[in-house]
Amino acid sequence: MSVPHLDREFDYLVAAEQSDDAHPGVRVRVRFHGRLVDGFVLERRTDTDHVGKLAWLDRVVSPEPVLTPEIHRLVDAVAARYAGTRADVLRLAIPARHARVERETSTAPSQPVVVPVDRSRWETYGRGGQFLTALAESRAARAVWQALPGDPWADRFAEAAAQTVLTGRGVLAIVPDQRDVDALSDAAATLFGEAAVVALSAGLGPAARYRRWLAALRGSARLVIGTRSAVFAPVTDLGLVMVWDDGDDTLAEPRAPYPHAREVAMLRAHQMRCAALIGGYARTAEAQALVRSGWAHDVVAARQVVRTCTPRVVALDERVDERDPAARSARLPSVALRAARSALDAATPVLVQVPRRGYVPSLACGRCRAIARCRHCTGPLSLPDGASGAVCRWCGRVDAALRCPRCGSDAVRAVVVGARRTAEELGRAFPGTTVITSGGDAVVAEVADRPALVVATPGAEPRACGGYGAALLLDSWALLGRQDLRAAEDTLRRWMAAAALVRTRGDGGVVAVVAESSIPTVQALVRWDPVGHAEAELTARAEVGLPPSVHMAALDGPADAVAALLEQAELPDGADLLGPVDLPAGARRPAGVSGDVIRMLVRVPREQGLALAAALRRATGVLSAHQDHEPVRVQIDPLHIG
Repeated sequence: MSVPHLDREFDYLVAAEQSDDAHPGVRVRVRFHGRLVDGFVLERRTDTDHVGKLAWLDRVVSPEPVLTPEIHRLVDAVAARYAGTRADVLRLAIPARHARVERETSTAPSQPVVVPVDRSRWETYGRGGQFLTALAESRAARAVWQALPGDPWADRFAEAAAQTVLTGRGVLAIVPDQRDVDALSDAAATLFGEAAVVALSAGLGPAARYRRWLAALRGSARLVIGTRSAVFAPVTDLGLVMVWDDGDDTLAEPRAPYPHAREVAMLRAHQMRCAALIGGYARTAEAQALVRSGWAHDVVAARQVVRTCTPRVVALDERVDERDPAARSARLPSVALRAARSALDAATPVLVQVPRRGYVPSLACGRCRAIARCRHCTGPLSLPDGASGAVCRWCGRVDAALRCPRCGSDAVRAVVVGARRTAEELGRAFPGTTVITSGGDAVVAEVADRPALVVATPGAEPRACGGYGAALLLDSWALLGRQDLRAAEDTLRRWMAAAALVRTRGDGGVVAVVAESSIPTVQALVRWDPVGHAEAELTARAEVGLPPSVHMAALDGPADAVAALLEQAELPDGADLLGPVDLPAGARRPAGVSGDVIRMLVRVPREQGLALAAALRRATGVLSAHQDHEPVRVQIDPLHIG
């Protein structure tokens, strides 16, 4: 039950005819407050603490023990870490039942035949060989791995998984999206067969997802690969947990209690005392904090190896050469255009990364530069391709006659130029060259090794057979200039993901980033130093008291409800209250709340994170029971603070 004040166990009597099936972990139906609700059997006992009359269990829905003791402990820990209810976590952890799938004959668990692992590529990374040795000995080794460009990360993850499966233990791998799921599934299948690999993702239908989830539960799958919700998958005898690209926003759960897959995975590795691996081309401050604390070890290549494997990166100021009309039309310095022409002349594709899809996704006043907003809902206005006027990105209304409410001007300018408009500009600058766009619902998976301009948004960059000859990273200010705690970290991650698709400097690969070279994030890209950038980011956040050096709770709701929650909560000593402020732009309003919404931040030292979550959890339960105020959304360490 997701009602906070009812987040506890309830005792029921079990009839004799139900006793054989009603064992811990099975789904049941019980009568609660006059209606039938779903639940799980947590424990069988011969006594009870309840002083009143007990009701009878209505029925056992299924004898399948879907809530294993391991997942039960993990659910409790996640609810405690994120100040949530166990019912909310259980909805994330256990998929809906599919009766027909349960009745299907399952494959008996067996040890798959594993191809011997080639350790040579892992040994390129300093302690990489030691990490594989630890996996072969079933030791709880924890590592943060910095992948090199051109080195297929899925192959390295598959080798680490194979090394663990050889010991008879299971592996869990969490990746951001379906493309990554497919890449890792294909790599793993070549090492120990498709039968031992299960892929879980949101795109599967209910029956297929439940069938694969049961394969993991019953032990026939040795490697489970999936997106964020798969972090709760019931892997038998878990020996290794892996997370790829932990900085991707999609790994943060948008539903209560808003856990991050990386944090759940590391919590699970800690509970099970098993190995853990976080990998990526870039590095988050949270991953670096694990290294700094000693919980995990660095697995990085030597600088000489890094220089050999990376493309040449040049930073270009956003000044247009007046003598180059093509540069003016494509809003690119002439140096970047020459790099693109050289790559096209060498019969290789060129990648152009732009921050936003669409045509002109954001408009501003041409005189005072105020952001153009809808007169009905205050949403941002955009200019779609072929539209008769500006269109609101929130409500969809068309405004054919724009006028700035601040200065009265009817002149507008583009704040960000989208992928489709960029494709038009490049088509004029490079006549006769094929232009391919990738982004939104039209993501291109792969492009051929021939001359083409590929315009893509971050995360939608196609792979190029043989690698891109050059990459142009445009509108850097649109990424770096965001008012967000993770703006610099996320920008570097997006840039490195694109640059990793480019050929090495020895093969002529060039990455041109249109940004001032003095910016630390740009320097980290030029030097290809994500570890140094993450270390500096972590130090900077510690100096000003921001996560992950501290724990922070965001309380969103009406002012009176937030005040009542704080009054009820017994906050730990040293807690700082920051705010209240208006709900940040882009943040969703709490469900079921009317009127104005404010945000209050509560900050505590890192060692008091569980105490803060416990205090807010208890206070939420008390207010829920009293029903005097509208609900307050509680998020512990939200991904975006504002």
